[in-house]
Amino acid sequence: MKETAHAPQLCTRFHRASELIGRRWSGAILFLLLKQKCRFATLRDAIPDITDRMLSERLQELEEEGLVDRTVVPETPVRVEYSLTKKGRALTDAMNAIAAWAEKWIELPPATARPRAQRKRA
Repeated sequence: MKETAHAPQLCTRFHRASELIGRRWSGAILFLLLKQKCRFATLRDAIPDITDRMLSERLQELEEEGLVDRTVVPETPVRVEYSLTKKGRALTDAMNAIAAWAEKWIELPPATARPRAQRKRA
């Protein structure tokens, strides 16, 4: 009698996690916040082509998921800083593995435009 192969099963937790960190811009935000806490404008300037609205939405989603902490610094003017929570910092090994994979396997297109921060000043 011939054995039938079972269809692979997708782990629900893996799927939810990959959808969360794999959403457009989320990985970039997490990658930057792994390096240091950042203000909104710092994140916006570091991520090419992200809009203020999209950055705000992604930060809010990541905060709701418990990955990002938003701290209001009571100064004049008021300053808001974003950092990773313990849950967010737990992604360090995964993000480093993705970065290493990207370094080995992802080819960059030819440089045709200056980085966003340089365009603003020109």
